[in-house]
Amino acid sequence: MNPPNGFASDRSKALPLYCVQRIGFDEWRKSQTPGIGQWIDAQTFDAASGSLLLLPGENGIAGAVLGIGDPLDPFAYAHAPFALPPGDWALANDLPADAQRALQLGWGLGSYRFARYKKPTRAPSRLAAEAPDAETLALLAASLRVRDLVNTPTQDMGPQELEDAARDIAKTHGAQFESIVGDELLKQNFPAIHAVGRASHREPRLIELSWGDASHPHVALVGKGVCFDTGGLDIKPADGMRNMKKDMGGAAHALALAELIMSQKLPIRLTLLIPAVENAIGPDAFRPGEVIATRSGVSVEIDNTDAEGRVILGDALVYAGERSPQLLIDFATLTGAARIALGPDLPALYSNDDAVADAWLGASAQVRDPVWRMPLWRPYWRYLTSSIADMANAGSSRMAGSVTAALYLERFVPAQQAWAHLDVYAWNDSDRPGKPAGGEAQGLRAAYAMLKSRFA
Repeated sequence: MNPPNGFASDRSKALPLYCVQRIGFDEWRKSQTPGIGQWIDAQTFDAASGSLLLLPGENGIAGAVLGIGDPLDPFAYAHAPFALPPGDWALANDLPADAQRALQLGWGLGSYRFARYKKPTRAPSRLAAEAPDAETLALLAASLRVRDLVNTPTQDMGPQELEDAARDIAKTHGAQFESIVGDELLKQNFPAIHAVGRASHREPRLIELSWGDASHPHVALVGKGVCFDTGGLDIKPADGMRNMKKDMGGAAHALALAELIMSQKLPIRLTLLIPAVENAIGPDAFRPGEVIATRSGVSVEIDNTDAEGRVILGDALVYAGERSPQLLIDFATLTGAARIALGPDLPALYSNDDAVADAWLGASAQVRDPVWRMPLWRPYWRYLTSSIADMANAGSSRMAGSVTAALYLERFVPAQQAWAHLDVYAWNDSDRPGKPAGGEAQGLRAAYAMLKSRFA
């Protein structure tokens, strides 16, 4: 099996790489030869996080020093693949095992470039490791799966292509697969998914994957799969629509997490549900003021067609809840309000179960994959009232938009069902080390760590 991009298996020709924190750097500096020490002093290098210093040798470069911050944060190492000259590099100083796993993950994340349509200008430097940690490589593959799915433009990542990706993953891991497409959604009582997706020439669908031993705890994952969001008849402005290929980022997270669970054979009985639609404009587009049916029987007045993600998720959450899983999790690029509140890097976590939320937050801190808990403040239900239906999908107030979206979803979760919702951005607005502009996995590694700790 070939090593993934950014890795090499042969250390024999690799140059030495020292990963050093600013704290403790002086002690490391004193252990070097006088000539190297003088070179370091001349460069005023102090191992600040994100820094790099090449070390000279008789025939050119003799090695390099990588300045890192938190040694357990993968992104502390992610600048290395493109900051170092091309070639192979091998860790030359001692790092604890968990820090070595962070190095490997960060190196892989930092090596990533989306290359489907444009060849990268250079290859990343490679980390030579004889036996990279298998679980770390699986975590890397899941994170890059999210990036690839989100980065792919809509012409190549519509509902059918999203189904194809899920079907391939199901086949690889021996999972059962089903897809309910087009008008069959109405026949099988998924009217809200159909209403949002009916205007597109690409038929809406509900993608379902099932895997695992029936005796194991049941976990259901749901992902918002809006493959492109025009906003519908409440059309988005051009700048708001520009990156709406990423509105299936929730589906990408759920699919990648399902693949990770299966590849690592966690003792979980898994159900994956992805409502996949394109929120298009056309003669049959759903309209503001319409009242649509839902699988639960709750009637919903459409206040705004650009609040469509919660509408399709409602049907999927009801369907998941009918199976009475031990835990129900959904991922969705749901609201701009979450980004206003927490910025692009910090997903908003909602849960009706304190133990689930605490476990996710604890895993988040452990694996350095941040999420932030937000309140399900039920008095804000008043923002979703309707005079002609059981509820509205949005309201005139711009207050607490992320909270009210989560409250909308909670209405479709059974009362005693443990549930968590992650409102993700799934995107990097600009290039940073290890985080190239484009699709991004957020909260995924923490979700996996939480499930592993809870059920393994």
